[in-house]
Amino acid sequence: MIHHYHHPHPFKLELGGELPELHIAYHTYGTLNEDHTNIVWVCHALTGNSDVRDWWPHTVEEGKFLDPADNFVICANILGSPYGTTSPLHNNPLTGEPYYGDFPRYTIRDIVNAHRVLADALGIGHIQSLVGCSVGGFQAIEWAVMEPARFDKLVLMATDAIATPWTIAIDETQRMCIEADATFGQRSPEAGRKGLAAARAIGLLSYRGYYGYNLTQKDTEELPDIHRAASYQQYQGEKLCRRFDAYSYYVILNAFDTHDVGRGRGGMEMALKRIKAKTLVIGLTTDIVFPPKEMKELCEKIPGAVYREIQSPFGHDGFLVEYDQLNELMRPFMKE
Repeated sequence: MIHHYHHPHPFKLELGGELPELHIAYHTYGTLNEDHTNIVWVCHALTGNSDVRDWWPHTVEEGKFLDPADNFVICANILGSPYGTTSPLHNNPLTGEPYYGDFPRYTIRDIVNAHRVLADALGIGHIQSLVGCSVGGFQAIEWAVMEPARFDKLVLMATDAIATPWTIAIDETQRMCIEADATFGQRSPEAGRKGLAAARAIGLLSYRGYYGYNLTQKDTEELPDIHRAASYQQYQGEKLCRRFDAYSYYVILNAFDTHDVGRGRGGMEMALKRIKAKTLVIGLTTDIVFPPKEMKELCEKIPGAVYREIQSPFGHDGFLVEYDQLNELMRPFMKE
């Protein structure tokens, strides 16, 4: 079920700006038990939303690791996203018009601080499990370091403790696509649509990778008018444009590139030592965004963390596809 929270106070941002008010959209599943010991907070990724069932198939179901019969699952839409939380398409209450390109710069820590605002407003103190995948993992790592005593368990999947030069380069290439669209900058929700489609197509190359494309996008005839892989790229770009906007995509990419859990904390290793939650780190064999090598190194830096791996030809997107393997790994961990 979707809910909306309005924070009627200025929300200060790490880079010096502020939002006059904050709106947060969030979903909940299941029932909170009397002693509040069944809370699972899920952090979503780049173009996800607060409806976990919508983007993560066969997880919020009976017998799965987010079974709503056992858990009270909550997921909040991130700052800057067009699914209900304050974003560039929201009206600035100081001007009465949408922010568009005037949306203030913000960081992963600001996204997490918005989660904290919501949790406190809902009376949620201690959280049993915090789950983050991809850039949802950026949020989960930051929150677990920021408030170590708040969580019993932490699950980090296909993610990292810092935005590496490789991931920043992927983001910058997508931003270049959006900036190359002459309409980007116009004060319209339609601005930058062609650039957004191109950005999405480029992003998908890193999400699926060599094996995923070769497995699913082979031509079925010898000399097609349009190659199957080409039509797939065009379709995915157009599909995102129907549900997202270029301004939101752009500011979220900027926020992701600020991710560095060690900033101001004596470095990454010192920061990760703060984590008190029992931690499960999950890598994907063909992920080229966050390769297994990086995931293993992340695991080694978190006290007591355990590493597991999912076999998948679908690269980074394997965490969305390999739900059977995922549930086999996650159910025992969540029930311990």
